[in-house]
Amino acid sequence: MANRIYNYSAFYVAEPFNSSALGAYAIHDFVYYNTLKAWKGRDSLFPFCDAHQTTYNVRDSSSWEYTLKPRLHERLRNSKNIILFLSSNTRASRALNEEMEYGIGVLGLPVIVVYPEFENNYQIANGNKPNWRIEALWNRLPSFRDRMKNVPTAHVPFSKEYISKALADRDFTIQHKSTNYCWCYS
Repeated sequence: MANRIYNYSAFYVAEPFNSSALGAYAIHDFVYYNTLKAWKGRDSLFPFCDAHQTTYNVRDSSSWEYTLKPRLHERLRNSKNIILFLSSNTRASRALNEEMEYGIGVLGLPVIVVYPEFENNYQIANGNKPNWRIEALWNRLPSFRDRMKNVPTAHVPFSKEYISKALADRDFTIQHKSTNYCWCYS
């Protein structure tokens, strides 16, 4: 297996998407991804290695089949896991569905699900039972909901501490995953 050192960030953005447009920075899920990049910029020990930096940027006016989709696949193949931002803003877009179907369904990448609207793990799950609001978020993205049982999945609030723990946990990497399970850090 190739030396996969990157974390693939999956997040909802309205299509067509232009990261250089000011409106992109108002899209909450894109802002959360940018926060990870900022944490890494301020703290070199923060264990985030951005897969989106491994290939050249493409424009949304590019062909889905010939440019955008192959670029997503290449970035996912370079990755050891997926960081999925799941919020009330998330919708099942073509890109998100492809990321889940290829990343989980084909490559078997573990997923670290970040819930930006929750402050602690007690709001995410009570023991092994997820909060009903979490299950409602899963239903917004069936391509994730229907595949998450096939790979190790960590569920964390949007907290640098919790995200750091999950990113540093070898069980949530393609190289070291052993069994499929869900986990919340306490």
